[in-house]
Amino acid sequence: MTLWNGSYPFYPGANACFPFDTTRAVIITVFLSVLVMFITILPGIRGRRRLFWFLRLVLGLFVGAVLLTVQFTRDWETGWVQANTSYKSFSPVQVNADIGLHIGLAGVNVTLRGNPVNQINETINYNEHFPWNFGADYDRSYSEGLQKGLPSPILYVAEKFSTQSPCAVHRQYRIAGHYASLSLWLAFCTWLMSILLFSMSILLYGGHMLLLTATLILFSLLFFVTARNTPKCPIQFGPVSLRTGYGESFWLTLATGLLCLLLGLGIVTLNSVQPEKLKLIFSLDKSSEEEVRDKSCLPAEPSCSAQDVLMVPLGELCQVTATRL
Repeated sequence: MTLWNGSYPFYPGANACFPFDTTRAVIITVFLSVLVMFITILPGIRGRRRLFWFLRLVLGLFVGAVLLTVQFTRDWETGWVQANTSYKSFSPVQVNADIGLHIGLAGVNVTLRGNPVNQINETINYNEHFPWNFGADYDRSYSEGLQKGLPSPILYVAEKFSTQSPCAVHRQYRIAGHYASLSLWLAFCTWLMSILLFSMSILLYGGHMLLLTATLILFSLLFFVTARNTPKCPIQFGPVSLRTGYGESFWLTLATGLLCLLLGLGIVTLNSVQPEKLKLIFSLDKSSEEEVRDKSCLPAEPSCSAQDVLMVPLGELCQVTATRL
């Protein structure tokens, strides 16, 4: 195999990376559009009902957006290391690069970014995804990476999570990610049920659904933690090693679960201790007063003027009638 412009010919150039996650962008755009749409009708709500309505709207959309977004994020567990490492197989050339590992529910991402990006007449900026969700073949993706001639650091990290690796972490991460994703989808369904119950003014059962949502979210975290705590093989690059910790998606999911837990407990507690305040938060007190006011003006209940007419003596009423005739 001969060199061509300083590199082996079977290595392709670095693929251009899209600047952001399109799935996350679509979900955020949809929920922000719904928020803006409802904010446009906010001036039509009077008094403090406007504040309570806005808070309920923001919290509800936030929970739904998080439950959908973390399904597709790839930063449940992340780690970075800067090292001098070989760039390609069968080549003594070394580069200084930042190597990142990003583990999600559906697979693993390995990032290789040169420091600086342009070295040895190449642009070193890779971000490769290796899926392990059900229906995907991790080993096949790894084999395709070998055939494409991906840089050695990416293949070295990806090999640690293959089924043939002596680390034996592929099965744990795959099953944990599957059950964590299933729990989050169930939590999204219970969140929709809670929104429906609150819109129907069934507050107690809506609070119970929020508690169920929080339980499912916390269970999803528990499933992922079981895989995270399994012993791992060291990912060594010379004198330094790549270590990982919980990422942004994990902590965001934990905060959302605790938020649903607090909201559910608050609704259930207020419903049993001070139901009037709970009705005030959900703007049910004023509607009941309007219903009473509407009932007081119905024709079945005579008004003050009607009662005055009935108090007129019958003789005088007949006399007035005879005079008119």
